[in-house]
Amino acid sequence: MKNQFKSLVLLFTTALLVSCNDNAKKLSLPSTPNNVNPVVSHVMTKEEQARLTPDAILQEFIEGNKRFQSGSTTVRDHSKQARKSAPGQFPKAVVLSCVDSRVPVEDVFDQGLGDTFVGRVAGNFVNEDLLGSMEFACKVSGAKLVLVMGHQHCGAIKGAIDDVKLGNITAMLSKIKPAVAMSQDFKGEKSSKNETFVKLVSENNVLYTIDQIRKKSPILKEMEDKGEIKIVGVFYNLTDGTLEFLK
Repeated sequence: MKNQFKSLVLLFTTALLVSCNDNAKKLSLPSTPNNVNPVVSHVMTKEEQARLTPDAILQEFIEGNKRFQSGSTTVRDHSKQARKSAPGQFPKAVVLSCVDSRVPVEDVFDQGLGDTFVGRVAGNFVNEDLLGSMEFACKVSGAKLVLVMGHQHCGAIKGAIDDVKLGNITAMLSKIKPAVAMSQDFKGEKSSKNETFVKLVSENNVLYTIDQIRKKSPILKEMEDKGEIKIVGVFYNLTDGTLEFLK
């Protein structure tokens, strides 16, 4: 009887050890879904940049924004991209955006390090410095898309509508006033409290900025006329991440 008891204990212990060992193996296995995208560390090369067209880049930005909206943006190794792009840069586009912290330009278009020049100023208007930056981006560095992006709930637009006077903000907002003047045919309350009017002014500000780029930069105007670059305006919705292209 005693020997039978010992045999049962030994059998139970062995089974328990095997079970624990199997569970440990299962726990140690990495859980990797089949649909996980690989981590991207590649950066744009001069040869790749040269093969791109303005329309192809615009389409890539549109598709990148769709990934941003759906939460399926590209997984990137920024450390490797930073090291790889250090010797030189060959961006595809230059984006003029507002300084607003809710408009992360590279994320909105799902672009990585070395892909995009970004110029930012409250109200996304152009001055001599930004025009020079755009000329550098396109004529010197080979970017083929100029994207001017306004956005929903823009504080600078609201400040221009309300004629705010405060330090250097006063002079800054004067650059946006032409868009306010362009919007005076609006039927409704023309104040910063009316989001429909604010959106109209923001859109007109983008269109006015594009007009200023063409008028004040013969370099960019000539490149556009030759089909070397494309100049596009867009309105970005903060609430859902969508884009509205302007003509």
